[in-house]
Amino acid sequence: MTDIALLEKARLARKMAYAPYSSFYVGAAVLAESGKVYTGANMENASYPAGTCAERNAIGHAISEGERKILAVAVAGGPKDQESSYTPPCGICRQVMAEFGGPDMKVILEGDEGKPQVFTLSEILPQAFLL
Repeated sequence: MTDIALLEKARLARKMAYAPYSSFYVGAAVLAESGKVYTGANMENASYPAGTCAERNAIGHAISEGERKILAVAVAGGPKDQESSYTPPCGICRQVMAEFGGPDMKVILEGDEGKPQVFTLSEILPQAFLL
């Protein structure tokens, strides 16, 4: 799967976000070692800490289907009525990515004019906490 194709799946997942408080819609798509793609969207809650990020929802979806290794994560986000824009994962999501992806996992973010910006997890989360 190409970076652009995975990012497009994240853009589609973004449409399913539940973000009535922030109006910031995020979608994520993860490519598992099996070759399957799993998606997720952010889900807010009136009790803000109870909300869940798109990346963790997508990874949770993959894990609930028996996956244990994530090769890549694509993220698309932005205000509800705008095109998606550069939306890097939060710290908690980066740590969850480390648990299931490792330092070489690819992180694909929306870049300028629809061109993906690609990082390794170790670039955006140096010295991750792992047991």
